[in-house]
Parts: sequence; C-alpha cells; structure tokens
Amino acid sequence: MPGRILAPGFIDLHVHFPQTDVIGSPADGLLPWLENYTFPHEARFADADYAESVASVFLDELRRHGVTTALTFCTSHPASVDALLRESERRGLRMIAGKVLQDRHSPDGVRDETEQSLRDTEALIQRWQGRGRAGYAITPRFAPSCTEAQLRGAGELAAQYPDVWIQSHVAENKDEIAWARQLFPDARSYLAVYEGFGLLRERAIYAHCIHFDDDDRALMRDTGAAAAVSPTSNLFPGSGFFDYEGARRVGFRHGLASDVGGGTSFSPFHTMLAAYYVGREGQTKPGLSLSPGNLWWQHTAGAAQAPGLEAVVGNLTPGCEADFVVLDPKATPCWRARPATRATSTNCCSR
Repeated sequence: MPGRILAPGFIDLHVHFPQTDVIGSPADGLLPWLENYTFPHEARFADADYAESVASVFLDELRRHGVTTALTFCTSHPASVDALLRESERRGLRMIAGKVLQDRHSPDGVRDETEQSLRDTEALIQRWQGRGRAGYAITPRFAPSCTEAQLRGAGELAAQYPDVWIQSHVAENKDEIAWARQLFPDARSYLAVYEGFGLLRERAIYAHCIHFDDDDRALMRDTGAAAAVSPTSNLFPGSGFFDYEGARRVGFRHGLASDVGGGTSFSPFHTMLAAYYVGREGQTKPGLSLSPGNLWWQHTAGAAQAPGLEAVVGNLTPGCEADFVVLDPKATPCWRARPATRATSTNCCSR
C-alpha cells in the first residue's frame, strides 16, 4: 500500500489479562493496589465463562493496538489459562501464558494450594506448550506470594520442561523488596531468591527490575534472563525508574511491556513515550536520550530476543512468522500537517 509503513507486529513482554478492568485504579503503592483492586477482581476468574469474556476483550485490545505476541499472566485458576489460550488460538495470535502461583500472603479466592498448584501447572504445560502458536510460562506471582515449597516445585518443573518460559516480578517497589528480604533473609538480593530455586535461566522474563545493583545486573546477564521494562506501570504508582544506563553498561536483555493493568495503556506508542521519559529523567546519569529506532527495537526485535523468539517474530526477515502491522503515517490531521522533513530514525534494529 503506497504511503504506508509495513512493520513487525509489536511484542508485549509482560501483561496481565485479568487486570483489564482495573487499569487506572489509584492506590498509595503496589501492595495496597494489589489488596484493594487486583486480588478482589482476580477472584472472579474462578468462573470460566467470566474468564472467557474478559479474554475476548483483552485479546481484541491487543490486536487493535498492533500487538501480535504477548507474555501474559493469568490468575491462579487453571480455567483462566484455558480461556485465554483458546481465544488466542481462535484469533491466530502468538501467546505465552501461565497460571499464577501464590500459595501464601494472598486472600481467599486467589490463594492456591501448593501441591495442587504444581500439578495444575504441569497439566497446563502438557496441554498448551507448543500447541499451535501457544506457549506456557511457569508463573510465580512474585517471591513473597510463594512458599519455598512452591518455588522449589516451580524450579523443578522448569528443569523438567526446559522449553517452557518462566515469568515473574522482581524489584518493582521498595516496600516489596523489604518484604522479600524479611521472608528470604539468606538470599543476597530479591533477584537472587529466584536463582536459588532454579528460576533464572534462558527464557526467564522478570518484570520491572528497577531497584538493581550491578551484581543483580550481572546475574541477569550471566543466566540469560531478561527484563520486561514497564514504564507506564512504574510511573503510575511511583515505583521508580528502570536504569537503562546500568542495563547497557553491564549488558543484559530487556524489552518493553505494557503491564496492564498496573500499566495505563495497551498502546505500544504510549509505552515507548513513557520509556523515553524514563531515559531522560530516571537514570543514574540523567539525560539518556533513547532514539525512536531503539524504542521501536525494544518493542519488536529486542523484545523477541528476550524470550528467545528472535527467529520467529519481531522482524520481517525470511523464515519468520508473518506477523506484521500496516501503519498510516498520515492517520491524523496533526500528522498530515507535519512537513516531510520531520525527524526519522533509520537505525531501527540497533540497541
């Protein structure tokens, strides 16, 4: 189509489909937000029909915003995984999803039981991993929500099924970090908790990774784990800023994510803009200017590298799946009025 931009479909490295209806819910921080909004709403996903109805809205929103691949948290209810992946299969989207593991410090309705949660996880792996365009991710909600027995079992499943993914949260909020230190006093850091249970490896994606030191960054690099950078959800409750300078200096994989519903938009363009703000204001060395090409890379080819899908999605090279979007650079009156000399970037595959 003349005058259009043909581009790879966007990849969202971290998003919660059950939180579609809590976008923009205000709270004093992460933990009160979970208690007051997220957990009560996620309890409704015990109803398979309700889970299916939300999955339909969620997937239609992803597709409407040009997102063709996502790594997605479901709830602690196995039916929520089945609902999401069935609806995704119907639409032909590439979706990696997992049942949340949370057997402690969680209210009735979302708290699961240790041994049953692990049996359910293995059954879901066997049902969905590698089925069409679906994949499975072992999904501890975050370390404080899991007993050592549950984390140990998750690590054993990860070793037994090396082709599946792992996804969780780490170092998002200072109160959360202090809580993790109390619960796991022998671990060097919050991130090291996951290492101790065999949950840091290739195909492991950890959301946020804000409050890291260089030892944490080196651990991410050396294990092949990747960060899902979620700038709108970090800015909304004031959790902090991902340190792009530190990530580049030490060198570990990272890509962009909406983190709906803590994140405020499904739009990759909103996420890329928020990441630009973070680069300008949130670094140990302020003033980093992320180029348009780099931001686009973080949501396509770079995001594909994080879960090991660079030969499958995220670019238009021969042999990759034909996930692409067609963009109209004159879609709005404002853009139609801009001169042809407007700034562009040709370095769209660069870090």
